[in-house]
Amino acid sequence: MFDFIRTHQRLMQFLLLLLIVPSFALLGVESYTRMGDETNVIAKVGGQKILKEELDAAQRQQADRLRQAYGSRFDPKMLDNAEARQGILDNLIAQKALSVEAARNRLSVSDASLQQSILQIPDLQGADGKFDVERYKALLAAQGMSPTMFEAQLRQDLALQQINAAVQNSAFAPKALSTRLSEINEQQREVQEMMFKASDYASKVKITDEMLKSYYDNSGSRFEVPEQVKAEYVVLNAAAAAAQVTVSDADIKSYYDQNAKRYTTEEQRRASHILITAPKDAPAKDRAAAKAKAEALLAQLRKNPADFAKLAKENSQDPGSAERGGDLDFFGKGMMVKQFEDTAYKLQKGQISDVVESEFGYHIIQVTDIKPGGARTLDQVKDEIGAEIRKQLAAKKYTELAETFSNTVYEQADSLKPVADKLGLKIETVANIGRNPNPALKDAPYNNAKFLNALFSDEAVRSKHNTEAVEVAPSTLIAGRVLEFRPKARRPFDEVKTQVRELVMQQETMAMAKKAGEAWLADAKGTPPSNGFSAPKLVSRTASAGLDENAFMAVMKADVTKLPRVVGAELPGQGYGVYRINKVAPAGKVDEARRTAEQQQIATALSQQETLAYIDVLKNRAKVKIVHPPAAAPATPPAE
Repeated sequence: MFDFIRTHQRLMQFLLLLLIVPSFALLGVESYTRMGDETNVIAKVGGQKILKEELDAAQRQQADRLRQAYGSRFDPKMLDNAEARQGILDNLIAQKALSVEAARNRLSVSDASLQQSILQIPDLQGADGKFDVERYKALLAAQGMSPTMFEAQLRQDLALQQINAAVQNSAFAPKALSTRLSEINEQQREVQEMMFKASDYASKVKITDEMLKSYYDNSGSRFEVPEQVKAEYVVLNAAAAAAQVTVSDADIKSYYDQNAKRYTTEEQRRASHILITAPKDAPAKDRAAAKAKAEALLAQLRKNPADFAKLAKENSQDPGSAERGGDLDFFGKGMMVKQFEDTAYKLQKGQISDVVESEFGYHIIQVTDIKPGGARTLDQVKDEIGAEIRKQLAAKKYTELAETFSNTVYEQADSLKPVADKLGLKIETVANIGRNPNPALKDAPYNNAKFLNALFSDEAVRSKHNTEAVEVAPSTLIAGRVLEFRPKARRPFDEVKTQVRELVMQQETMAMAKKAGEAWLADAKGTPPSNGFSAPKLVSRTASAGLDENAFMAVMKADVTKLPRVVGAELPGQGYGVYRINKVAPAGKVDEARRTAEQQQIATALSQQETLAYIDVLKNRAKVKIVHPPAAAPATPPAE
């Protein structure tokens, strides 16, 4: 909305990477700190090392995020340079510096807060909107992680967020500043327009054949037809591999028996609690006072159990659950501290516990719901298991076929028929393929920069040999062969003469309109006349009143210390516009909602600047040392 915000886009992008993208996207990289020697160290931050393997892992994960965001438009080369790797390293350094600061300040996150953070992750919600423990474990297992590893990293992330929040929440936009910027944004300028239309000068233009020929000769590649080929191609993908896979009932039964636990759901409980905090290292007097308070609350609940949510909101010292009346949602075994879990699993639905002591203090627990465990039958999961086995077998089959595919198109390079016959694939033919991808053909497998580069190579064009097998998407290989090649050619003058005439006419009339408009402006120095202009209209930075973009920019940039003032602007395809600014006026009605939003925008920008400055301070305090500056390295594709 403001130029100030627009001019800080790099700042915004960096903070999105640092603060919004969860740092636990880098899960697993900590294990690298226990391997390697000094020659493998990229940087040191407050005694912590950043190894080359850690930087490579961060680059791969950044590539995965970009690939998910941009799909086929993602080019791994955008991360394959020293500048990109330096940016990723800067992000790692910032996180390490924050981690060092969190440790220095002994910031910690309670088990209850950690649990609430996990329960609120959208991807871990089942169809009923409740936390799905099995999905949680499965997603972590797919990343080679255990719940313990994930929760340790998430606990660290939450601690870092405490630092970020403390800095960001300290920033504010002064009322006078935000009000002034809003007033400038809402300022209205009364403008009148005078148009010198290009079309009005058409009758004055005398076009000769020499002018047309000269324009044609100097038009560069405008009238060139790019090189094109007609080609045939064959594709091997996951679907083709899956078509060659069969799954029997015996396979499904065997898989079910071997993974019975996976289809068994453990009992889950939903509970609310009231927590009166009392750390283990607190003085005995304080712990006794906390226990007494908890027992007093329990006494009230014994008289009026229905007041549990009300008392939790008023008294519980667990910020994550107090505002919800103490509700902790569903949880399974292993998700709570032992004393809490043991008690919760002994209670009946609706029953309230005695005071329970844990490392965090004193709890009063009420079980509000019980979700019994049980096993799904083979018939219930038969289709699911069949699909899973087929997927696994198809992945293995694809790996086998990919090697055959690559070898065959290389060894029998004069035709695609051998590989098509051997693997049961279909040969497709396409004409008028250009060297560069066509944005209109997003889903075409041949519309890939790497494949097109292979198709237009000297070997493929000159010898009509098969291209190499090219991976154009995960589990997708393509090979092609040129059938016909048409080199780049300039369209004949006579063929494009009509088009050239139109372009020359446009060029000449625009030049005449601009010349006339600028001459008028030169004569209007001093006090510009008011005749010849359109009716006045109000223009502001939030409402262009239909002005062309070039005209709008000219009007809003004009110096209005002395009015009236006239400015001109070239309007592509239309002509030349002259604009008379008569007066400046404040906005009629103040939009308080927009002003509030603008003030928040300014405060956000300031808080982000302060965060960057704070991180720089932490880096200096941590004595960051770049041991080996990062060099470009190929972005490794994600694992299948």
